[in-house]
Amino acid sequence: MRRSLPLLLWTLLIAPPAALALNPGLGEPPASVDRSTPYATVTGFSAAAHLGDYARAAHYLDLDALPAAEQSTEGPRLARRLKFVLDRKLRVGLETVSKDPAGDPTDPRFDLLGAIPLGSSTQAVQLRRVPVAGSAGAWVFTEDTVKAIDALYDAYGPPFGEHLPSVLFRTTVLELEPWQWLGLAVVLVGAFVLAHLLERIAIAIALRLARLTRFTWDDAVVAAGRGPLKLPFFALLLAIGTRFLLLPPVYQGGSDLLSRSLTILAVAWFALRFLKVSAEYVQTRVSDESAVKDPGRARGLRTQITVLRHVFEAAIYLVGAALLLMQFEVVRNVGVSLLASAGLAGLVLGLAAQKSIATLLAGIQLTVTQPVRLGDSVVIEGEFGTVEEITLSYVVIRIWDERRLVVPITQFLDKPFQNWSKGSPGMLGTVNLQVDFQADIEALRRELRRILQEEAKGLWDGRAQSLVVTEALDRTLTVRALVSTAQAGNNFDLRCLVRERLVAFVQRHPHWLPFTRTEGRQAVVPAGGSAPAPAAPGTPAPPRS
Repeated sequence: MRRSLPLLLWTLLIAPPAALALNPGLGEPPASVDRSTPYATVTGFSAAAHLGDYARAAHYLDLDALPAAEQSTEGPRLARRLKFVLDRKLRVGLETVSKDPAGDPTDPRFDLLGAIPLGSSTQAVQLRRVPVAGSAGAWVFTEDTVKAIDALYDAYGPPFGEHLPSVLFRTTVLELEPWQWLGLAVVLVGAFVLAHLLERIAIAIALRLARLTRFTWDDAVVAAGRGPLKLPFFALLLAIGTRFLLLPPVYQGGSDLLSRSLTILAVAWFALRFLKVSAEYVQTRVSDESAVKDPGRARGLRTQITVLRHVFEAAIYLVGAALLLMQFEVVRNVGVSLLASAGLAGLVLGLAAQKSIATLLAGIQLTVTQPVRLGDSVVIEGEFGTVEEITLSYVVIRIWDERRLVVPITQFLDKPFQNWSKGSPGMLGTVNLQVDFQADIEALRRELRRILQEEAKGLWDGRAQSLVVTEALDRTLTVRALVSTAQAGNNFDLRCLVRERLVAFVQRHPHWLPFTRTEGRQAVVPAGGSAPAPAAPGTPAPPRS
């Protein structure tokens, strides 16, 4: 007997652990449980846990430290807790997990997933291969990791998880347990309400501070924040609230993506409003100060502000869209590919968008050189009108009959046109009349002077007035009346008034009106003879020799 005891001990020491069943309290693992590699164990545990099948997920844990009678109840509970800890604190990148049944070549006994801070030290989360009868071995979470699950859950799990009804933890819907769905609804509604309240409080405080200044610009800027300011508050509260729900990586990533997107939209939205408010304020101040002294300068500044605002708005849209799209991995990969082939991409984009780029540059050039400005009176394409709108691609001309002529902006740089408002705002106008040779030119001059001094008040600026004969034809005289106006828009009205009054004045002197003079020819009487008697009616004329 004494000789057999050492042999028995030696046999127990060298016997493979596979002779003992793994987690006997759980029974035989289902056929869907694959523990052949570390990768299969991690993915299998995550899939089972997020489907709410914690009984199956327990097979991926080393529960041999627990009594077999407790493994069937403690195993699912520990699997559920480990899921929350891993989702929140250790988002394992599957590309780093070994797919080799032998595990990590540097240490084939273990496969380390990561380390989680726990108190003053860290807790390693790792897998080990356990020999199992009938197989090459099974990869499971180590016994040390399983023992630390409760401590990790107490440190990083939901603080209210143990106080909620158990029905909220039994199943999962789309990888979320009922308490997580309920918490997500509470977070969304609460974040919306709190964001609205925080926005009102912030706006009220900022408005009170803005009213302490003499300027109205800061008041308008603060008021412009109503709306855009709500989004970053909502995004911040959403990001904080979802952290307590221990969402799976997919949901947490989607929540973070939504928060970042809302923040980008809020910044872009406020930037657009800031541009609008600032442009309107500067335009109002400049117009008030320069409209009386130099109307042309005021229109030029309005044009610069308008076009530059369009340029900055286009830049905001472009940058905002780029920031939104760059959050997605696919778009980032495309961006990297484009940067790698920047020469070819630049050539292709340049050829495809050459007209768009030329139009954009033309808009910027128009802002700097200002051949045309808002409010200018121009003649283009045979039409007279006023510049009503200038964009980065076209100019809208309001024609005198209320039609709108849309002209490409490049045409103002490539083709000639008339700008009646360029330089001095004053303008000369002419009125031409056709009168008889007997017309009294001095009387017409006096009448023109009377019309301008008595009837054209507000139209005639007093700079120029004259009436001269510009041409003498065979039957009539061409009389030209020259008048001046301070604004190009008044020139047409003054010319019409002068024309009407001069025509009425000529009509009061009918003999000044052009008419045709005719003179009859008399028969020639031969010397010493008498005039021939007139032929009787019906008598044919004698033949000519």
